[in-house]
Amino acid sequence: MTKKEKVRALNKKEKRWGLVILILVLCSFVMPYTIFQEVTTWYGSFLLWTILAVVVIAINVKLTEDWSEEE
Repeated sequence: MTKKEKVRALNKKEKRWGLVILILVLCSFVMPYTIFQEVTTWYGSFLLWTILAVVVIAINVKLTEDWSEEE
């Protein structure tokens, strides 16, 4: 695999995970006003936002763990 192919593959990986993160962020705005509309306490949305934040952080850690490696 050439260096150019590696860069192209990494970009596809980054785009895919970027799309996943975008969907999670959109869910964090949409879900409290649709699915959790009947939950009248503040901790319903807070729990959702906490879980989604941890998932996004985990994706970012996984995605950026090999950025420091020299090629």
